[in-house]
Amino acid sequence: MKQYIVGFIFARGGSQGIPGKNIRLLAGKPLIAYAIETAFQSQLIDRVVVSTDDKKIARVAQECGAEIPFVRPKELAQNNSPEWLAWQHAIRTLKEQDNGRDLDVFVSIPPTAPLRVVEDLDNCIHSFLDNNVDVVITVKKASRHPSFNMVSIDENGYTTLVLPPSESISRRQDVSPVYDATTVAYVANPQFIMGEKSIFSGKIKSVIIPEERAVDIDTELDFQFAEYLVTNRIKTNEEN
Repeated sequence: MKQYIVGFIFARGGSQGIPGKNIRLLAGKPLIAYAIETAFQSQLIDRVVVSTDDKKIARVAQECGAEIPFVRPKELAQNNSPEWLAWQHAIRTLKEQDNGRDLDVFVSIPPTAPLRVVEDLDNCIHSFLDNNVDVVITVKKASRHPSFNMVSIDENGYTTLVLPPSESISRRQDVSPVYDATTVAYVANPQFIMGEKSIFSGKIKSVIIPEERAVDIDTELDFQFAEYLVTNRIKTNEEN
């Protein structure tokens, strides 16, 4: 029996770094549209649902074809609101509206990673379905390493490596690889989300994403960089 898989896009109205970020035009298209379009390209996702507190975001999302079956409560859309609680609200509310139908697979597709491709989503979903895990996250290779070139500064101003190696290391290539978590996608067991308080309290697998598809927009510089990459991708596709 096919799993009931819903792709959720969580997009609150407030944004300290970039006002109106989720519907700001990126290469001529609202930022949230990239997440919605990629979700619809997946043959594995049954529904695309946007969770938002903002009427403008809701209108743009509906124009892109997404469902807005509920409004996110204001208390779950503040700058300090844990998104985990918004995830729980979405699962609980959708089940109530579906006459008690349980969701089999929860997929979060953050709008802040517009360079993802549908294969990234599908790889995450397949990894979740093929493994006995609670969550699948996306990662990219880290450019720095806590045992080699990441440091901390104590209250006296002294600088030390974040994670000093157990033996002498002269090259970064000699240390074990580390990865940065990205916001390309999260796939999880809904029951795990409802019963726990954070992703890392569960059993996790990860899917490695190329750096050029793992851009996460948090600042104005991030936005400009993403626009450059998206524009170049469009030009390349047109030339081909």
